[in-house]
Amino acid sequence: MLLAHGFGGSKEDVREQAEELARDGYAVLTWSARGFGTSTGKIGLNDPDHEVADARRLIDWLAKRPEVRLDAQGDPRVGVAGASYGGAMSLLAAGYDRRVDAIAPEITYWNLADALFPNGVFKKLWAGLFFTTGSADLSGGQQGQDSQGSEDESGPQGGGGGGQGGAQGGGQEGQGGQAAPSAPPGADGRNQGCGRFEKQLCAMYERVAVAGKPDDAARRMLEARSPSAVADRIKVPTLIFQGQSDSLFPLGQADAMAKAIKANGAPVDVDWTDGGHDGGDRETGRVQSRTRDWFDRYLKNDKATDTGPAFRVTRSGGVDSTNGAIQLRGATGDRYPGLEDGRRNVALRGREQSFANPPGGGPPSVSTVPGIAALSQASSFGIGVSLDVPGQFARFDSAPLKQSLRITGTPEVKVRVRADTDDAVLFAKVYDVGPDGQQTLPSQLVTPVRVTDAKKGKTVTLRLPAVDHEVIAGHSLRLVLASTDLGYASPDQPATYRVALAGDGLSVPTAPGVHTEPASLPWWVWGLPLGGAVVALALLLTGRRPTSAPPPDPALTDVPLQITDLSKRYAKSADRYAVRDLSFRVEKGQVLGLLGPNGAGKTTTLRMLMGLISPDGGEIRVFGQAIRPGAPVLSRVGAFVEGAGFLPHLTGRANLELYWGATGGPAGGRAPRRGRWRSTDSARHWSARCARTPRACGSGSPSPRPCWACPICSSWTSRPTASTRPRSARCAR
Repeated sequence: MLLAHGFGGSKEDVREQAEELARDGYAVLTWSARGFGTSTGKIGLNDPDHEVADARRLIDWLAKRPEVRLDAQGDPRVGVAGASYGGAMSLLAAGYDRRVDAIAPEITYWNLADALFPNGVFKKLWAGLFFTTGSADLSGGQQGQDSQGSEDESGPQGGGGGGQGGAQGGGQEGQGGQAAPSAPPGADGRNQGCGRFEKQLCAMYERVAVAGKPDDAARRMLEARSPSAVADRIKVPTLIFQGQSDSLFPLGQADAMAKAIKANGAPVDVDWTDGGHDGGDRETGRVQSRTRDWFDRYLKNDKATDTGPAFRVTRSGGVDSTNGAIQLRGATGDRYPGLEDGRRNVALRGREQSFANPPGGGPPSVSTVPGIAALSQASSFGIGVSLDVPGQFARFDSAPLKQSLRITGTPEVKVRVRADTDDAVLFAKVYDVGPDGQQTLPSQLVTPVRVTDAKKGKTVTLRLPAVDHEVIAGHSLRLVLASTDLGYASPDQPATYRVALAGDGLSVPTAPGVHTEPASLPWWVWGLPLGGAVVALALLLTGRRPTSAPPPDPALTDVPLQITDLSKRYAKSADRYAVRDLSFRVEKGQVLGLLGPNGAGKTTTLRMLMGLISPDGGEIRVFGQAIRPGAPVLSRVGAFVEGAGFLPHLTGRANLELYWGATGGPAGGRAPRRGRWRSTDSARHWSARCARTPRACGSGSPSPRPCWACPICSSWTSRPTASTRPRSARCAR
């Protein structure tokens, strides 16, 4: 397996993916392309005579490794994968070397000239980023050493000039060309202002940037370094990932790629991911998992492996309310629909309009800012930075849609263009406009077009950006034709353009064979009920088993409390008793207090008396009934332990009424239930005194009166006068 890195990166960028593939049984080889990492040489933008020749030599080296499976002498079973610059390398390797058996390119180009000069318009911002990146020192280490310096001596040798492995050797099977030696130290060809690029590429960029538009020589140079130059030679299973948030290599590049390779008879699957060069979610885990499945099927020949649908597109499924993350859903089809499937017509309204191209092309309209993730991703939710300068655009609107419309592919529209100059450069885009007038530019994409002989007037068909976007019912579509855009070069000379609709309106592809997967429920929707069921089952299996209570003792029916040989030890204090051999009896009319230092067992005794914990030995009887957790006689026991947990917003009386009712007291406190020890008259007395108490009791509370009333309403108390002054405590007693 060969893993190629992206532009501006190095082999270290793909180390993690390489290790995962190695754990899956693959022998994985990574390398730093010319001009990147610590590799010497100059950037040739995947020149067949240099970078592609290097890749062929790597395949030669793999063929000599004992751990690599061979299909024939010198022909290893090999797949190639990579993203962006590395994705193009996977396509070129398959086109120039027949030993490649399967590929998985990601967010890459098919025709680099079309990507940087779409419809004859110079994509100046992205091109500038390319050449600025290539002009910087990206080594991360020392330069000037030959290409072998950063590799183990037993590894493949770097370099790469022409020869059999170059363009002339493309059709030869099994043999990569001999690479020319690297430039000697200090003579690696770095030009002032050109950085790591080859001289001819620098000259081409400078020429186009100054002119503001490409020439034929520039197109030919980039086309020769593009996979489209060897389209008829790529005949291996191909899994194509392309990003929807990508103004550098839009979906049209993947469409041309898929159609050409499919025409050669090779299996092709297409996957439109959420992210791209403009950002968004690259879905790295899912992409790498599907890539591994693809190679398992076509390299390991594992026919049981499911490689996924022929076509998949990632769609936004709303926002997760728990963390604010954008949820993603997949839509699939059993065939790749292309960019024109299931067209529907949407009528547009608007008369002929005129607008200006400003001198120097500024201020420009804004559709996107290359490489900024948030803009393209937020556009799915009506948020973006799209800006059209008044007087520099024309617009045509549809009526509000009566039903939702899913656009999947490339909308088209015919317009009539006239100008007072020979050439007119237009930037076309389609907005989703809400009832409130807020407009959203899907994926923040725009299509540039150069119209020649515009003085005479010309009818042109505009192929708008390929997107996957749902326009909901009540929204409308808006076609905007602008004279400028931040990402592109437009004519410096001022001009006036006149445009009018020339057809039936906007032709919109809908891809009817693509169906959205059901939305996945948040984990807690099914996880919590399942967890509850597991807990309930565990309680049923491990809960207390019913035990037969000792029979009542008739002799103790009128005795409120009798404790006999009561003992309790806690689990972590097996050698120490909290309560040991405690026995006493309380008759009617008696008030008993337990005195002792902390740890003497007073609270433990009361907890056993209330049935909260079970004793290790002995027994407790109330009115002759044995105390057990849940024993019926506990309904005749009232208790107050340290604090009542009163509600701070209620008065003292309101809290006491709640407490009285919770402990089983009759409404109004007119008569105590059988077995109550304290008179309700006393409770009434204390309730009256605390009726106007604004706050309930507690540590530091201004009034302890409600707390004192509670033990009068109860049978058992534990420190009811805590946090009170001695005089008040004596008064309460």
